[in-house]
Amino acid sequence: MSSALILSLVAQYSAQVDGVFVALADPTRRAVVRCLGSGPTSVGELARRFPMTLPSFMKHVRTLESSGLIRTVKEGRVRTCVLNRERLSLVEDWLAEQRRIWTERTDRLEQFLEEES
Repeated sequence: MSSALILSLVAQYSAQVDGVFVALADPTRRAVVRCLGSGPTSVGELARRFPMTLPSFMKHVRTLESSGLIRTVKEGRVRTCVLNRERLSLVEDWLAEQRRIWTERTDRLEQFLEEES
């Protein structure tokens, strides 16, 4: 695999992770994701749980949808939101990588301190 292709894949992955974190940065959107963890729910039913107008709530839905965390399906007049659990794996993978990096660093620090004493 060429280094240009690898850099392109890293940049794409980074942009996807950034988008998911931007979407999850807002407490309303995190609450929507939490609600959808119980199963698909109509936009109207979700919106009733939050003290805002429907157009304001729809901005949150669009942000979650554009990040890939949810998808919406329209049947008749009802738009239903569905959680994309696989997209959350981006966060899990990123956190696991950070945990690995920091564990290695603290292990090296511990080893260094033991050698110095």
